[in-house]
Formats: sequence, C-alpha cells, structure tokens
Amino acid sequence: MSPIKLLVLAILLYLGYRLLTGGKKKDKAERPAAPTEQDDAPIVDVLVEDPVCHKLVPKQQAIRLQHKENIVYFCSEVCCNRFVSQEGEKE
Repeated sequence: MSPIKLLVLAILLYLGYRLLTGGKKKDKAERPAAPTEQDDAPIVDVLVEDPVCHKLVPKQQAIRLQHKENIVYFCSEVCCNRFVSQEGEKE
C-alpha cells in the first residue's frame, strides 16, 4: 500500500473511533456533577425588587425604608426619594 492510502485509512479509522466513542463522552458531560460542599451551603442573601425601577438588589445591600407596616427595599437613595415623593403625592 502506498503511504497516501495508509494515511487516508488511518484518518478514517480515527474518525470512526471518534464517532463511536464521542457519544459516550457526551453522556458523561451532561450528567450533573456530584454535590459539593459549596452546593450544600445555606443561601446567604436573597434578591428583592425595587418598587420604583424594578431592579433586583441583594437584600443586605438594599436601602431600607419602613413604610406603614412593611419594610420596602430600594436599589439607591434616588429610588427611595422618588418613592417617598410619589407616596406624598398620593396622600
């Protein structure tokens, strides 16, 4: 056999091997990983929605305002002030 025929045969065998074994490797990659210590860690923070601009903000970083009997969370002082002025206009 000529070297070119051997090279083509080797490439075809390699491609066939990759096609046959490639599907098995994908199955392993799609399976969820085993839980780790980090996955079992408790959730430290919760996202809250700003009632003015509707952004989601981590609760610990949000600006808090006691409004009537509820605590309202804001992404910034600007949104808090806008909320207070809108509530003043409603009353």
